[in-house]
Amino acid sequence: MNAPSPTPAESVVPYDTFAQIDVRVGTIVDAKPFPEARKPAFRLWIDFGPQIGIRRSSAQITRHYTCEELVGRQVCAVVNLGTRQIGPFVSEVLTLGMPDEAGEVVLIRPDRTVPDGGRLF
Repeated sequence: MNAPSPTPAESVVPYDTFAQIDVRVGTIVDAKPFPEARKPAFRLWIDFGPQIGIRRSSAQITRHYTCEELVGRQVCAVVNLGTRQIGPFVSEVLTLGMPDEAGEVVLIRPDRTVPDGGRLF
C-alpha cells in the first residue's frame, strides 16, 4: 500500500472546511475477515454511542491486527462521508490510520479511553 503524498504546508484549508469533517471515536464491537475484498481487509462494526449507533467499516488493517484483538479497541473514524459499496459490503464510516515505515496502516485512537461518540476538535 502506498501512503498518500503529504499536502504541502502552503495549501491552506479554511477552518470551516475542516469543521465539516465529523471525526468520532468508537469501540469495535465485531471484526470479521473480508475475503471478497480486492486487498486484504476486515469488516468492522464500530459502536459510536447512542447518538450515532453501530456503523460498519471496511479497513485494510490486516498487517498489524487480528480480528480478535480489534474487538474492544477504540478507533477514530469519519462518520459523515456517506456510504461506499465495497464488494458485497457497505462501508458507512472511514476508519482512520497512519502509514508505518512500510506504508501499512496503523490505527488512530485516543491514548486514553473516552466516551464513544466523542467528536474530534
